[in-house]
Amino acid sequence: MLHLDSQRIEELPSRYRAHMINSMSGYKSCNLIGTRSSGGNANVAIFNSVLHIGSSPAMLGFLLRPLTVRRDTFDNLIQTGQFTVNQVSSKMVEQAHQTSAKYGQNESEFRAVGFTEEYMAPFEAPYVAESNLKIGCRYKNHYTLEENGCLLIIGTIEHIYLPEGIQDPDGFVRLDKIDAVASTGLDGYALPEFLGRLDYARPGHPTKPLAHGT
Repeated sequence: MLHLDSQRIEELPSRYRAHMINSMSGYKSCNLIGTRSSGGNANVAIFNSVLHIGSSPAMLGFLLRPLTVRRDTFDNLIQTGQFTVNQVSSKMVEQAHQTSAKYGQNESEFRAVGFTEEYMAPFEAPYVAESNLKIGCRYKNHYTLEENGCLLIIGTIEHIYLPEGIQDPDGFVRLDKIDAVASTGLDGYALPEFLGRLDYARPGHPTKPLAHGT
């Protein structure tokens, strides 16, 4: 088995190291975050760092790279206090990936890659019309990670749009039913296979399959 200690890791070529470290942590969520500036310019960008923060109150978060260069997503959500999270399906992968390109500050990624801005009142941030699962969030707070300068953005969930018939009776959302894509590394995409659910784990009790969220 290959073994790399901290010294050897640091000696790796920077792009090799970035691909390796980013990909080996496993499959991650794949979402488009939509924002709009106070001047009305829409922005959409792909993120693989969206994570669950809490369900009561309902909150999620995502990681943003250090503000050493222009970050339109951050600037916009600070200006307006709103952002949307839009699940990426397999049919959207190439367009979604293209949003990571460095477009001009006043150039909309929606128009550049062919996505459709969708506005649903009373929310002013743009949703991605092509997405099957859309979440409207209000900016709550952000924290700078001392270790590398990245920002953890926290948002409260105010709106959820999803197709009927993709939930188990207990509320569990079956992302496989909407062709949701997972991200791996900086540029890898996968379509996960749903293996099922397991019942609540208790010491001394064998694990059993959970049928349809019952």
